[in-house]
Amino acid sequence: AGAILQQVPGVYVRQEDGAGLRPNLGIRGANPDRSKKLTLMEDGLLFGPAPYSAPAAYYFPLMTRMTAVRVVKGPSAVAYGPQTVGGAVDFISRPIPAKTSAAFDVGYGEYGYTKGHGWFGASDGQVGFLVEGVRLHNEGFKELASGGDTGSTRSDWMAKLNYVLDPNAARRHQLELKLGYAEEVSNETYLGLTDGDFRSNPDLRYPASELDQMQNHRTALAFSHELDDPGAKLKLRTTLYRHDYQRVWRKVNQFAGTPIFDVLQNPEDPTNAGYLAVLRGETDSATAGESILIGPNDRTFVSQGVQSVLEHRRSTGSVAHRAELGTRLHYDEVKRRHSQDGFLVVNGGLFPDGSATQVTASDTDSSHALALHAIDAMTWKSITFTPGLRVEMIRSQSDDRLTGEKTARVVTALMPGVGLFGSIWESFGVLAGVYRGFSPPPPGSDEQIKPEYSLNYETGARYSRGQTRIELIGFYNDYSNLTDVCTLSSGCMDANLDRQFDAGQARIYGTEAFAAHELSLGESAKLPLSVAYTYTRATFESSFESQDPIYGNVTLGDEIPYVPKHQLNATLGLDVARAGGYATLGYVSPMREQAGQEPLAQALATDEQLWLDIGAQVRVLGPVNVYGNLRNVLNARDIVSRRPYGARPNAPRWLQVGAKIEL
Repeated sequence: AGAILQQVPGVYVRQEDGAGLRPNLGIRGANPDRSKKLTLMEDGLLFGPAPYSAPAAYYFPLMTRMTAVRVVKGPSAVAYGPQTVGGAVDFISRPIPAKTSAAFDVGYGEYGYTKGHGWFGASDGQVGFLVEGVRLHNEGFKELASGGDTGSTRSDWMAKLNYVLDPNAARRHQLELKLGYAEEVSNETYLGLTDGDFRSNPDLRYPASELDQMQNHRTALAFSHELDDPGAKLKLRTTLYRHDYQRVWRKVNQFAGTPIFDVLQNPEDPTNAGYLAVLRGETDSATAGESILIGPNDRTFVSQGVQSVLEHRRSTGSVAHRAELGTRLHYDEVKRRHSQDGFLVVNGGLFPDGSATQVTASDTDSSHALALHAIDAMTWKSITFTPGLRVEMIRSQSDDRLTGEKTARVVTALMPGVGLFGSIWESFGVLAGVYRGFSPPPPGSDEQIKPEYSLNYETGARYSRGQTRIELIGFYNDYSNLTDVCTLSSGCMDANLDRQFDAGQARIYGTEAFAAHELSLGESAKLPLSVAYTYTRATFESSFESQDPIYGNVTLGDEIPYVPKHQLNATLGLDVARAGGYATLGYVSPMREQAGQEPLAQALATDEQLWLDIGAQVRVLGPVNVYGNLRNVLNARDIVSRRPYGARPNAPRWLQVGAKIEL
């Protein structure tokens, strides 16, 4: 997902594990941590484990199963929620084919990479079906002294069945059932390295992380009815949905005596020397404080509801209307049980220290939400004026079984927006828009904890003619109350886990530029080129103290973490009769990992990232294509994050080859 979305200006991707297991996405400066400030959808339905109660996106669909991705920014974001401060991303799965079709993709590569992907579907105009399955596996590029597996296995299955009541009727009624199943086993850890150890070997993993492993599985069901009445220019789609997700991540949490992040960031401190030697497996645990706390974060999620969207086209005099009305009644919940046990490092191995299991969290958070939206794109001559409104009414509850505390809260938010587009001439137009962004507070927060609100502005111009497209947009997001919900992935401890911290006023502004052109090289050869660039500045406009590690004690004017000032993606392709190829150059400037104003060279910041990916495919026989992809051609090894516990790398140079058959 990250590689694709980085081709869209205004979208940021913070890498983490090098394999893209759990992308961290942000739009126009929204915090990318676990993509929790975006509305994430598959085929128009929320896919997060609990989008209201726990929006951190620990589940992501496999991109190889998708046929398109829609990124929504600006005033159009009010049609989607609950998160509207940045925008929305909608992943579009494969549709049921109009005729009997099938395809298979088998791939192999370095680090034990294997890929198996196949789909088969058919339709006779009244009944149609599609079955699709994907399995991705790798043994990992990181290195444990024991030779243990540091890779992952992911599987994703989908089935669709549709039925048209009467294919010849003027009003078309269609029923569709979509089923999904996904599972993952990944030997992944949050434990990184000291900067010095990273520079010596970025693929090193400390022996202390040997037991770390994520296991999860997800089931999904969606049943839809769609009415399409071309005569009335009306379409109504109603969907019942339910997603169940369960995950257990056993991983290193901390030392009994000190936070691991402090040890890795200050390895020269004499008080940290013993702890660091234990992490490395160089010495045995000698004190109670050097016991490593390892344990499973066990979470069970439910997300379900009913959603209806009505689209209607009509004209009033010389004004053409494209209206959309939507409603969604939604419920989600997360049940947490976090525990940990002490382990001693002895001769480089991990052994229980005999202490009692600590239960650090046992709670249930849930939310009932009613969401309504209305948008009307009104076109008069060459001008389109689009007012819109979103309403979110949320009742959240929290039951902490450790403290016995139960809380409930109701939040109602109005999000108006308006967009304007005018064609100066047939191929060139200008745009402007403003809307109110919103991010709900988590369950369990008291009335003093405010939702996140912003006023988001954009203006720019678009040019499109033939095979050429150019776009230049400026944006300005004025936050009255920037917030962050503390997560383990950002380094929060259990006492602050899933708590909201208010940052007060902030402003994020920048420029997005995009250009695409396709050159024709004779009758059978094409050379497509696209370039996307984003410039962003993000600063706090108030001073405050925070227990969120990525904020800390903030002074007015400090820059907001994890927002790169410059981001560039350029892709050059070649398409000839029986072959094709591409080369993609990416660049991301260093990002602060903690709020501050000092020069980046002196700050806690990620590395400057520059990478090149290339690939090619050739049709060798009938429906058979062979392909090869070489990622990170230059083998650049960069610190892409130090949260939550130390420096972590991007993936190394990685060759993958395979064959596709389309029938």
